[in-house]
Amino acid sequence: MSLRVSLILPLLLCAPLAWADEAADAAAMSSPWSGSGGELGFASAHGNSTTESFNGRLKLRHSDDDWVHSMDLFGLRSSAQYKQTADDGTVTRKRQTTANRYTASAGSALQLGEHRQLTATVRHENDDFATYDRQSSFGLGYGTRLIGSERVTLDTQVGPGVRRSHNAETDKSRTELIGRGLFDLKFSITDNTELVNTLLVESGSYNTFAQNDFGVAVNMNQHFALKAGWQARHNSDVSEDKRKTDTLTTMNVVYSFK
Repeated sequence: MSLRVSLILPLLLCAPLAWADEAADAAAMSSPWSGSGGELGFASAHGNSTTESFNGRLKLRHSDDDWVHSMDLFGLRSSAQYKQTADDGTVTRKRQTTANRYTASAGSALQLGEHRQLTATVRHENDDFATYDRQSSFGLGYGTRLIGSERVTLDTQVGPGVRRSHNAETDKSRTELIGRGLFDLKFSITDNTELVNTLLVESGSYNTFAQNDFGVAVNMNQHFALKAGWQARHNSDVSEDKRKTDTLTTMNVVYSFK
């Protein structure tokens, strides 16, 4: 019995970049775009069964005078292929999808002053394996910076909103008022290593949804980094055969706008 597990895509993408000569162009104009332009990760296992997992993210931020616009797209898909032997000895291979989730969010913020803004956000997700297979929310809020130092920043947004959720078990949709909170922590451990943690909470009368994204990124040059991430997602109201908390561990290549 042999088993070969490979996490080859991040390594193949990173190998030629680690020694790339990234000369700074002091005369270049600063771009209005910032943030993690994209993340990509792939895992594959082969043997008596075959498992493949892919996750990707596109995260952009655009500044325009007193306005800041942001967008966040995320996708996760995993599948497994296995052998099934019939009573007559016939062997067939079958493939089963084990994860299929897509999330899209966007927001705009009107700057009221240094690190103070009014925010409007919209978010939608599809998850084929969750009790709530579709959730859409809209929120208004006030944002400010709670901690601001040379190495540590903590930004927050709080405010009311509305959410519409579809229960896959009952095939019914419900709309509810929610309270929304977003907490974004960044800690520069060294000049090329950064710790990030983002917590999103949407709490309503039917369900409280929380998602925490933790990551450590090590820059290889001005634009590319390797990032180890851990994500936890929690729903307070789920069906009896579902767990309330899901976790995801990733190792991705990240491209960032500077």
